[in-house]
Amino acid sequence: MTDPSDRVLPLVLPETEFFWTSGEDGRLRVQACLSCDALIHPPKPICPECRSSKSAERVVSGTGILFGYTVNERFGLPGLAPPYVVAEVALDEDPRVRLTTRLIDCADTDIRLGMPVEVVFEHHADVWLPLFRPSTSDTEIRPLPDDPIAPTDYAGHVRPMASTDKFEDKAIISGVGASDIGRRLMRAPLALTIEACERAVADAGLTFDDIDGLSTYPSGGPEGGYSEGGVTALESALRIRPTWYNGGGETFGPGGSVIAAMMAVATGLARHVLCFRTVWQSTHDELIRQGRLPAPSTGRVGGLMGWSLPFGGVSAAHTLAQTAHRHFHKFGTTRETLGWIALNQRSNAALNPTAIYREPLTMDDYLAARTITTPFGLLDCDVPCDAAVAVIVSAADTAPDLANPPIRVEAVGTQLIEKLDWDQSTSTHEPQVLGPAAHLWSRTDLRPADVQVAELYDGFTFNCLSWIEALGFCGIGEAKEFLDGGRNIARDGLLPLNTHGGQLSHGRTHGMGLLHEAVTQLRGDAGDRQVRDARVAVVSSGGLTPSGVMLLRSDS
Repeated sequence: MTDPSDRVLPLVLPETEFFWTSGEDGRLRVQACLSCDALIHPPKPICPECRSSKSAERVVSGTGILFGYTVNERFGLPGLAPPYVVAEVALDEDPRVRLTTRLIDCADTDIRLGMPVEVVFEHHADVWLPLFRPSTSDTEIRPLPDDPIAPTDYAGHVRPMASTDKFEDKAIISGVGASDIGRRLMRAPLALTIEACERAVADAGLTFDDIDGLSTYPSGGPEGGYSEGGVTALESALRIRPTWYNGGGETFGPGGSVIAAMMAVATGLARHVLCFRTVWQSTHDELIRQGRLPAPSTGRVGGLMGWSLPFGGVSAAHTLAQTAHRHFHKFGTTRETLGWIALNQRSNAALNPTAIYREPLTMDDYLAARTITTPFGLLDCDVPCDAAVAVIVSAADTAPDLANPPIRVEAVGTQLIEKLDWDQSTSTHEPQVLGPAAHLWSRTDLRPADVQVAELYDGFTFNCLSWIEALGFCGIGEAKEFLDGGRNIARDGLLPLNTHGGQLSHGRTHGMGLLHEAVTQLRGDAGDRQVRDARVAVVSSGGLTPSGVMLLRSDS
């Protein structure tokens, strides 16, 4: 047993104590439904499979197969230094249930998806962490279990439209604005927000007196370098006195705040809603390094992160990297496949004077970049920055009075179909892209071939790949061929992708920068990087769960 102050440990609550103390007698326990016999993890008061509330803890064999893995070389925690292997294990009793864990006692070169594994426990204070090692009695590699819904079958799970009267038709995007963007600008985040808002309001030909709604993501809570303080901070500074406002984290990033604003103007709660998103992570992290802000506390962790962080799964990268490995395994995808996305974004950034990284990038540069967590290297990851982006959503009937031609919202895709728990969700694609993509196409007569510009979330290269397949720009599992050579996603290709440089090279604006670029392209205002005859654009937002997507069009 180690000193508990040396490790990040889960909160042990009455409803989870049975799991975290299983190792005291060396036997793994998991919650089980007494009605349908499904295993339930993480524990819940109701069975997600049959909705029965009858359950009990069950002793299981502690054996399973390696369902996912990533060799972490970048991140570390107190008492857990890299490298180490973050893994997901599908239990033999119910392979639908996966435990996030660490794989131990196995050389990196010997790791194989589908290899049999067995539990071993690591004791810290009142917690026995279930780790896994290669089985000592079974060496036969097994196939990975399929997802409950095949990636090609999501359209059959989309709910029919509640009404043919589309709220999208009653809203327009009337203005966009962005603050200065950069690394470690050392400016107050609220100052960046106000700068972006001033530019968006002016772009729409409005004044702050015309704004009667505010909408943002995530909120004014303790968001570290990911918020300026939300609606509370901005309203305190501008005193707009909105008739409607919205802020919260349980939506698909800033795209969710824009759709909420569309519903507000469609129902008459507001006429012009100012949507905003601010990040200041690079300055925030620098202030921590200087000791001017407190470092994030470690210790006991609750919520969903309590099921991954104690095992070293500190980042969304660890979930997506395991998903990428499964995509590689099933479809033959390679690191070069992801590399073409990174190279494309850098090529576009070279034509964008506001992009953070504009230097030329080769495939050799990409492949040689230091590993973060396999298969991701540094250039698979977006660029932390300081920036704010604002968007004005207006009632459609105000279009004649505005400074610029309106951008119409053809359709949105928002339906939750996949499981929300990161490690229990879709196995071969970013969770929450397949459902929203299918939902989007159910709300429009346009098809993928009608899209001239794609601005797809690229917190990691694999996010982009997932969206390309989910939205039907190529078939499921066909991204390797579609992306090969980068021709199809170039500015003059079949699907011009992330034309401002994306988050990989322009900077991590958490999706709002993608929407800004889509509007700029549809207006024909993108200068050297302008896509010819761009009239329809698709924009996605949100990395992992939840995510969503919008289809935009110009009037021309």
